[in-house]
Amino acid sequence: MPHVDVVLASSSPRRRELLALVGIPHVVMPADIDETPQPDEAPAALVTRLAREKALTVARAESHSLVVAADTVVVLDGEILGKPTSVADAEATIARLSGRTHTVATGIACALNGRLVSDVEQVAVTFRRLDADEIRAYVATGEPMDKAGSYGIQGFGATIVQRIDGDYFAVMGLSLVRMLELMRELGVHYHFGQMPLTT
Repeated sequence: MPHVDVVLASSSPRRRELLALVGIPHVVMPADIDETPQPDEAPAALVTRLAREKALTVARAESHSLVVAADTVVVLDGEILGKPTSVADAEATIARLSGRTHTVATGIACALNGRLVSDVEQVAVTFRRLDADEIRAYVATGEPMDKAGSYGIQGFGATIVQRIDGDYFAVMGLSLVRMLELMRELGVHYHFGQMPLTT
């Protein structure tokens, strides 16, 4: 069977780590798109649309490669919590999440040979209750500053997450199970690290 090259339409180091984790070699080609939410756009619809737009943008130049794209948002009380703009903003966001359950929505899209498939994974994440000193100490690590929702579950943030109901890897930014399902829809087969992928 012929093999297929993989292009990751994202500059996220965490998504790169996840593909590497399961032995999928890839090149990185971030998609430059407008990520502004549309009026009254639901979080799940937003991440799905953005993942699809990223995949389509890169697929125009890489039509014979499998293009993988994703987008992730953190949602509390219906509000999308973006990346913090300052230390104070990060501390305020963590304080809001403390002791509460929020939703992480990750949209995934895969494109190959003119076809595009997509899906979304939504996960409920609960923080343990944090005091002001813990919040300041966590933000002082610098980890929250480049992450949606001001935390990273794969780092120090693992110590403040009390419970996850759903796909851990979707919280990191890429549901591997959903990705493999979408790949199969496009006729691409994964061989548990025995590369390359085949069609």
